[in-house]
Amino acid sequence: MPQTYRDDVANPPVKQHSDTDIVLEKINSGKLWVVNSRRRNGIVVYKKFHAEFAGPGAAVGGALDDNCQGVAPLGKLSLVEPKSYEEQQKAIRIRLQWVRLTQNFTDKPIPVERAQMILEQFKTYFDQSIVDSVPDEAFSMLVGVFPRTVRQARRR
Repeated sequence: MPQTYRDDVANPPVKQHSDTDIVLEKINSGKLWVVNSRRRNGIVVYKKFHAEFAGPGAAVGGALDDNCQGVAPLGKLSLVEPKSYEEQQKAIRIRLQWVRLTQNFTDKPIPVERAQMILEQFKTYFDQSIVDSVPDEAFSMLVGVFPRTVRQARRR
């Protein structure tokens, strides 16, 4: 049964599921994990004032997410342990690539364009049903717009 996770008034409500609670515990454990690169899956990591997306192959947890407030898994999320230092470094580089990709959208001056771009980008990686299941708040925090702007972009 979904429940609402709310750290403080500055953060939007994040729907949590029992699996999500387990993922959040892993990320907050201080250990570095890697989003399984053999699946179409990913995770939105909520920070205090923004969110970051970690797609297949990207590192999550550890020092990267020590200020994690909540998560929104996409697809059938699978987190795996990196087997070596080299795997850790590769996963961190991939995480930075995902962050840079999102940054490209936030450079657009018109909010609804940012919302449309992030929605279109996610449609290239995930099925429409998965994109539809991502909360408006997640997309809004990824590209710096209001949730209502994401709703408007979804209707277009």
